[in-house]
Amino acid sequence: MSVANHPIDRRNFHDLSARMFGQVPPADRIMVWLVTLATAILHLAVAGRYDMMRNELYFLACGHHPAFGYADQPPLVPLIAASTQLFGENVWLLRLPAVVSAVALVPLTAAFARLAVGSRSAVVVAAIAAATAPGLAGVSTTLTTATFEPIAWTAFAYCLARAWLRDERPMLVWAGIIAGVAMEAKYGIAIWLIGLAVGLVATPARRMFAWRECWIGTALALAIVAPNIAWQAAHGWPFIEIIANHRAGNFTGSILRFEIGQVAALNLLLAPLWVAGIVAPFVSKRLESLRFLAIGFVVATIVTIATHGKDYYLFAAYPTMFALGAVVCTRLRIWMVAPWVLATTANFALVAPIVLPLMPPAALFALFEHSHLRPAPDEKAAVGAPLTQVFSEEMGWRELEGRVANVYRALPAAARARTAIFATNYGEAAAIDIYGRRDQLPPAISGDNQYYLWGPRGYDGNVIILINGEPAAWRDRCDTVEVVDHFGVPLAVPFERARPISICRGLHGGLAGAWPKLKRYGA
Repeated sequence: MSVANHPIDRRNFHDLSARMFGQVPPADRIMVWLVTLATAILHLAVAGRYDMMRNELYFLACGHHPAFGYADQPPLVPLIAASTQLFGENVWLLRLPAVVSAVALVPLTAAFARLAVGSRSAVVVAAIAAATAPGLAGVSTTLTTATFEPIAWTAFAYCLARAWLRDERPMLVWAGIIAGVAMEAKYGIAIWLIGLAVGLVATPARRMFAWRECWIGTALALAIVAPNIAWQAAHGWPFIEIIANHRAGNFTGSILRFEIGQVAALNLLLAPLWVAGIVAPFVSKRLESLRFLAIGFVVATIVTIATHGKDYYLFAAYPTMFALGAVVCTRLRIWMVAPWVLATTANFALVAPIVLPLMPPAALFALFEHSHLRPAPDEKAAVGAPLTQVFSEEMGWRELEGRVANVYRALPAAARARTAIFATNYGEAAAIDIYGRRDQLPPAISGDNQYYLWGPRGYDGNVIILINGEPAAWRDRCDTVEVVDHFGVPLAVPFERARPISICRGLHGGLAGAWPKLKRYGA
């Protein structure tokens, strides 16, 4: 008997659908699952395109050294990344967890709309919004610390709303677990927690603070994140120094610039939906009970701008606003909603190549060169990227490793055992660690972020292959510096194109003595 005809499987599907969407008509439930299926097909089809991004390589390198934390991130994403590569390098498998996150967000947002007293078209509109917001699709293109934020932030808010609207107090325990796990992926959920805490205090929903389940959930969240906090404390809180240096290079800009960027990144035609989600709880009795969510969103926006966050730092809060805004759509007639939904989907199709690797890199570059579609950089490192920063940072790593391998093999056999490979940044170092295994390259060293804490790995500095180091600066540190090759492909970011590979001989004071001066936290 096929799975499709198996009565138990069909009943389980209907049970799941009923639990999520209540009394929503079957036709609307089917639409939600069709949108979910379309999202899955799209993301699965492109997950293996291009190559590993700089951060993905770095997460793999960190995941191969399991720990309770790393200098610039919690441990969860590196460990997930490493677990996907147990049977060898595979870009598609590496990004499969990101695909699951993107797909699961669609029915969750729809269920949130139903929870907020939406019905019929509300769940469909919410699902389509979650599927067609380019910013949300973009953070799921690669496996990064931001990948799981939309699903985590939405699930946390959903649990709070369900606890309050239905008096399902155990949902607060689940909210605590979600917050703790999310904090193990990225500390960014703290922005959402601050915002929602303010929202709760400012509304009658503050009564949830008196519930025992609220404090059980809080205790569980703290217990989950405690090992990572202890790790940060034991290593001198490197994350604080790194994030302070890194944010200095962000182009957050004025409030107006930030909001224009949000409108563009979340699909221009979806702006009325999330704006309605912010406003409706203040003017509609139907959504008054969920006013704390709207306040939370506004506070999270203020915190993001005040701390010079990048545009995408707030993307994870929008599905909650989509759900609230979709409830407003239940008062609109189908002839008003349908054209808007079609236009929204069409707009997403037009901009999809910017956030998803649908086109060959050369074709995407040509598109950018003959249009105004190239996104504005949101940090110094993105200035001059031929593609988007994410896509340009997926280019050239194998070529870099191959050139370094050639330089390493050209050294006398007796010298290789004591030759260190020093990379200027963690992306270059991780490319050597991940791709260099096939060429039996030694582990790379670097002063950048977590690599700094791993130290010089016992090398004395007598012979160092320098990747991307400025020869003039190193000549003051070494007896001799010789440029032996260059690396970089045309579509890589500027600081990874036409860059030198040099050999330093006789580092003054040795690597151990020079190590503190090579520290590069978040620069």
